[in-house]
Amino acid sequence: MNINKLLGYSENDRLLIINADDFGMCHSENVATFRLFEEGCISSATLMVPCPWAKEAAKYYRKHPNIDVGVHLTFTSEWEDYKWGPVTKNDDVSSLITSEGYFPQDSEELEEKANPEQIKIEIKNQIELAIKLGVEPLHLDNHMGSLYGLKYGKNFLNIVFNFCQEYQLPFRLPKNIEGEAQNLPKEALEKFEETLAIAEEKGILLLDHLVSYPFGLENGENYSSFRENVFKLFRDLKPGVSEFYIHPGLATEELKAINPHWQKRQWEFDLFMDESIRKVIEEEDIKLIRWKDLMIAQRKLKP
Repeated sequence: MNINKLLGYSENDRLLIINADDFGMCHSENVATFRLFEEGCISSATLMVPCPWAKEAAKYYRKHPNIDVGVHLTFTSEWEDYKWGPVTKNDDVSSLITSEGYFPQDSEELEEKANPEQIKIEIKNQIELAIKLGVEPLHLDNHMGSLYGLKYGKNFLNIVFNFCQEYQLPFRLPKNIEGEAQNLPKEALEKFEETLAIAEEKGILLLDHLVSYPFGLENGENYSSFRENVFKLFRDLKPGVSEFYIHPGLATEELKAINPHWQKRQWEFDLFMDESIRKVIEEEDIKLIRWKDLMIAQRKLKP
């Protein structure tokens, strides 16, 4: 199905969602996201429900219920000294955790060890906890692609799609494999094609393109080169619906203690607060949309 047409645009229009990932991960990322929402610099954010600062993010949402917030389904805990684990407290999710009780550090470990039934339990509980915190999710997506099956082709997306049907929500998954993703193992690529067909059959709206950049500091990278790289990515956007996902943060002592690449998260905040990026969007005739637009369109597809 052509999402542009569903949304009332032409097939050649470039539609863009700018999403702040990791909402609720820590206080400094929350404050950066609050500011970006208030200045109209982002379309949406996705809440990491298991994280310590999720409650603060939800409190902000309750005061600003017109912002777009999705649930960032979280099954990994990537930082060395800052950890989180399942929200499930009254059921067995032992295949999802390390010996210390946290989520694993990388997606490969989760993919290798996770029991699908336990994935199902934890997804349900993360969505329901977001709702209990007062958040009305407008879409689902997945932290670090841990449910995508990118290493061994063992994905959990059919489970996710069942929840997308239950809650009538679109999902962040690109229909087009581009860039480094084209180098994935053959089994993973074949499984991906099957997954897209399942989403289509279930009437779940997906993205056409997913766009971002390396989140760690590159050799020789500075703010100026980073900014030019982002501008180029915007100018190179293809027709269809794209999501550009960012991880803005403020360079506080908290963020410095968590993330060795804290400087780049400050750059992300600075750039998306800058008028120059809005000028590029305007010059390129890129049309900013929201996840809410996709959610409404999806709910019109089927009773």
